[in-house]
Formats: sequence, C-alpha cells, structure tokens
Amino acid sequence: MMRRLVSMLCLVVAAQAAPAQEVNADLELATKAAVKKVAPSVVQIVTQGGIDLVVPSPKGPTFRKALGPTTGLILTADGYIISSAFNFINQPTTILVAVQGHPEAYVAKRVATDKSRLLTLLKIDAQGLPVPTFVPKADIRVGQWAIALGRALDTKRLAAPSVSVGIISATGRIWGKAIQTDAKVSPLNYGGPLIDITGRVQGVLIPASPRGDDETAGFEWYDSGIGFAIPLEDVYKVLPRLKEGKDLQRGLLGVRMKSQDIYSVVPEVGEVLKDSAAAKVGLQKGDIITEVDGKPVVRMAQIQHILGPKYDGDKISLKFRRGNEEKVINELTLVAQLQSPAHPFLGILPLRDDPELGVEIRYVFPKSPAERAGLKPGDRIVKHGLDKALIPFSGAQRGTRQLSDWLNTLVPGMEVKLEVKRKDGDKTETVALTLDQLPGSDPAHDFQLPDEVPGAASAKKALAPLKVANPKVQPPKVEPPAGKPETGIVKRATADGEHKFQVYVPEDYDPNIAHALVVWLHPPGKNKDDDFEAFAALWEEHCARHHLILVMPISENESGWLRGESDFVLEAVQDTMKRYTIDPRRVVAHGLGIGGQMALHLGMNHRDVFTGVAAVGAVVGTIKDNVPTQRLAFFLAAGSQDPLAKSVADSRVKLADKKYSAYYLEMANRGREYLEESHLRQLVRWIDTLDKQ
Repeated sequence: MMRRLVSMLCLVVAAQAAPAQEVNADLELATKAAVKKVAPSVVQIVTQGGIDLVVPSPKGPTFRKALGPTTGLILTADGYIISSAFNFINQPTTILVAVQGHPEAYVAKRVATDKSRLLTLLKIDAQGLPVPTFVPKADIRVGQWAIALGRALDTKRLAAPSVSVGIISATGRIWGKAIQTDAKVSPLNYGGPLIDITGRVQGVLIPASPRGDDETAGFEWYDSGIGFAIPLEDVYKVLPRLKEGKDLQRGLLGVRMKSQDIYSVVPEVGEVLKDSAAAKVGLQKGDIITEVDGKPVVRMAQIQHILGPKYDGDKISLKFRRGNEEKVINELTLVAQLQSPAHPFLGILPLRDDPELGVEIRYVFPKSPAERAGLKPGDRIVKHGLDKALIPFSGAQRGTRQLSDWLNTLVPGMEVKLEVKRKDGDKTETVALTLDQLPGSDPAHDFQLPDEVPGAASAKKALAPLKVANPKVQPPKVEPPAGKPETGIVKRATADGEHKFQVYVPEDYDPNIAHALVVWLHPPGKNKDDDFEAFAALWEEHCARHHLILVMPISENESGWLRGESDFVLEAVQDTMKRYTIDPRRVVAHGLGIGGQMALHLGMNHRDVFTGVAAVGAVVGTIKDNVPTQRLAFFLAAGSQDPLAKSVADSRVKLADKKYSAYYLEMANRGREYLEESHLRQLVRWIDTLDKQ
C-alpha cells in the first residue's frame, strides 16, 4: 500500500513539474533568441590613458579605470555609438570600439556627453552597422522581463554578450529619467542595453542615484538588484543635439527652497540665484510654487520629478502664489549651470563667542582689503553698508553672523564702507574697502595659510545672552547643549542602534567656547577601538589648544565608505551638535583615501552641515556649483610619491575655477599616508581660519 501511495505522489509531482519545465525551456529559448537578435549591436569599448584611479569601490579599496573593457550600443548604421559616461570619467586619451564580426577595433571620437542622463556619444568611421529596435516608453511596464547585456568579457567578440535576467521593477526613476531593473548591473555592462524578451532595447544601462548627479552616482549599488537604464527612445530624441558636438546640460530653475525637506513641506522659495531662469522672470523669496508645466505641485520632490528630464533651453510654464495673488508665467526658459559666484573677502578673522554688538577683529590677513584700509586686531566693526546710510548691528543674531550674511549678498570688486571703533581709545571712523575674493578661489594662485594666528580666538561667552540695540527688544535666547557633557572618548550609537560612532572631547571642554567639529572618516579596516584611540591621540593636543571635537563614525563595510552611509554620518554629527557647543562655521569632513572620497561627497552634497572638507589622497569628481549663502572650503593633501598627487593638485585648480576656496598640500617623500605632525598643524591652522570674512 505504501509503495503504491509513493508511486501515485511521484506521478502527481511529475505531472505538475512538466508544465513548469516547459515554461522554463520556453523562457530559455526566448532569452537566447532575444540576446542573439541584439548581440551584433552590442560593442566592446576599451579606453587607454587618462587618470587611472577615479572612484572608491564597494568591492575593494580602489576602482581603477582604463584597466578593462566596457560596453556600448550602436545607434546608427554610420557609426554613432552610445555608452555610459561612467566609462570615460578618467578622461582617456584613446577610445577603441570593437564590433562583432569586424576583425579590427575602430578608433572612436568622443562627440558629446549628455550630463543630465549621464551618457556619452561616440563616433567610429564605419558603415552598414546593425541598429537595434527600441521599445517605446509607453510600452514599458513594471513586471516585464528585462535582460541586461554586456560585452566586456568577450575579448574575441565571437560569443554572445554576458546576460543577466530580471524584470522592470519601476519606471520614472531618478527624477523621471530612468527605468529601474532588478537584473544585475555592474561596470561590465554600463553602457550596454537592457532588452525585453523579444530582443527590443528598453534602455541604456548606467549607474545612477536619486541623491547624486555625477557619473559615479549609484556606482555603489552595482550587482545589488537596483539598476537603472535610460529609455532608448529618450536617447534617440536628443541624438540630433548630441551630434552637434555640444554637451547637454540639465535645465535648472535657479531657486533654493526655504526648507531642506523635499517631501512634506510646501515649495516656498528661500533664495533666487543671480542670473537664473527664476530671476529673469521675477520669482522672489517667499513665493510658493503651485504648478509646473501644467502639473499641480505641493512639495519640492514633485518639482524635481517634473524638471528632472528637462534640458538647458527647454521651456516650461509656472504658477506661483505671492501672498494672496496667483501669478502665471507661460514661457520660462531653463538654463544650465549658473556662473559660479566668488565669495567676497574683507580679510579678517572675527573674535568668536562675542555677545557684544558688532564684530571685534581678531586677526587681519596680510595684503587683504582690511589691511590696506588700516584695520587692526582689537578694532570693532559697528556698522556696515555701501553708502552713507550704514547699517548698525541689531543684536537679533550674533554680529559675526549678521556681517557674513550681508557679505554673502555682495561680490568681489564692490566698494563697501565700515564704521569702526578703534581699539586704542574711543575713536570711531568710517573706512572704505574694495572687496577681494576668498583666498584660494583663484585657479592661478595658491592659498597661502598664515604662519600663525592669535591663540585667543574666543570671548568665552558662547552661552551668554546677546546684547541688543533696542533695550525694549528681548534678546534672542541662547539654548545651552542638552545634558551633562562627557569628555574623553565617548561611544555612541544612532537612535535605531544600527550604527555606532565615537566622539573625542577635550578633558578641559568649556561649553562657553564654540568648538570646531572634525568628522573623521576612517580608511578601510581602521574601525577598531585601538584605531580611534590612536587617531584621537594624534589630535589630543590640538583639540585642547584650538577647541576641537572629533566625531568618528564607524563603517562596517570592509571595503570602505559607501555613499549610502551619508545619513548615518549626518545623524552622528547632529547628535554631537546637540550635546556640545559647536561652531557651525567650522564643521569639517575629513578622511584618507576612500574616507577622503566620502568626505568630498559629504561636503558637496550636505553643505548645509559641512563648511569644510579635508581630504588626503582623494580626487575631486563632479564639482557642484558654488552657493553664495553656503561657504565651503577645501584642504587637499597628497604625498609626492602617491600616483594620485597630480590629480589631487589638479583638483585644487578645478575647485578654484568654480570659485571654491581650496588649499593644496604636497607632502614630500610620502605616498598615500596620513599627515605628519607638521602637516597636521597646517590642517589645524586651516580649520582655525574657516570663519574668515
């Protein structure tokens, strides 16, 4: 009986398995047929020359470009080929394209780059090339089969491309520009096609992220089940423009919102950038955007989704509310990146933690406008302006903040006037100065750090109530940090307990002195207690003397920091700022190697928190526009024997070209190593000058 029962069960299982096996067999045949159909259009790309190391890798300590082939896709029979811009960020001197069935590789010319969708157009001298069929965007549905192809591993170009099978998991991703797939996508098939089960191309594979817009954004997600492709229909739409040889830029409105929250706060304009599209049509601070391109909006994320696919020169309609009045703009022309503004420079360091009205001068930079005007340490600026009607300090905010907010509305070359109360006696006089630009923001001239600045940097009254000009007005309340401050090395965790970090606080910590905050992003593997104790020991004397606090987040990733860990780092910073008196003008992201790359990423993308980046042995990638109201300075260092030294030095020039204040230190006879004591003193001195005005 038992034997008969087992036999019957086996028959039932076999009967159920047969249809499944048939389905799998049919799927296998269909997949092979689809790949075979598009394979002749998938090319292999090899780059030679250029910058070798470019980005940190989640799979190892570094990711080196120009060491292996990647993938591209034929667009036209006469030799136009599209690929991911990621494949060319190393600025190769030679690009070779190998086509299936062609014995010799072609030398390709880079025609143009779509910097919004992160694609690069190439041209080879060939005719009669096979062109694939694309899937219209309207026919792409969530749940459809998606097959990612690459030709990086087939050196002879005889076999089928590499294949990874998945589905379309979302559309309209990356602010409306990309489709998402769970098929594995990696540097081997960046630039290759994502195809459907019939062999039609759905899109071109790229690394991408909603939190970044450079060529490496999203690279950390490769082979993770989150991949992106630009619909091929969209590529063909802009192909005529790319053929003209001009890079395509994302179209920008040119506003900054009042709130950083893009999901739950109404889109109220906080700032209109000079010479922007918004400025040209009269948009103002306080306006609330209600409709973009005919689509109602109630939060900034919706605006980003609508504007994401737009290019420089595209026209949109706009509705916004100003008070009780609704205004309509029928044709607003979006513009590309705005001209980077240079921050103005008076040439002084202010006395910190001073509750008195005005700004006391702590230090005057040599050859600065302040020195030329005869200002001296101990003088107090009591009024500022552009003409005879000078503006007094009100006490509504600390004097240094009022002065910097005013300066940020000006540009270098403007003449300003200051009413100054001299240190010696009660004499008050008005002086005129012509503003310079911040030191280090000129590509042709290096920033010369002062050999020494006065040690008495603080009035030691950070928690004292501010003096006000009008005695009838209540002074703004100064909130003391929460809880009793702990000193030494303190171990902490994020609110959810998932991430750990350590904080080093000098033993003589005084809450009446605003401390600088240095966020140390450790190299791979240097995340043990002994490593943090050794790092704190290097900084101990400097922390005590110059009032510095160290925050040391811990990455558990063996290969080093990933951009997805940014939120955790920010939480560690915010937690520390609640517990201690921190100077918001001196918050620095600091790291070595991949830690330095992470520091650069944090600075560029979170400048509402960080005012400085100190990176050792790290190269700057995509440089975002400078922001007039958010100063960000850079300290770049490299050993003279580090292969990246020239690229790091070039990074300083590129940053200065964007009008960032950048300082470069080359360490003689050293490789990719941390700072020696003499170099560390320079870094500390640089941090001490971050609040220069």
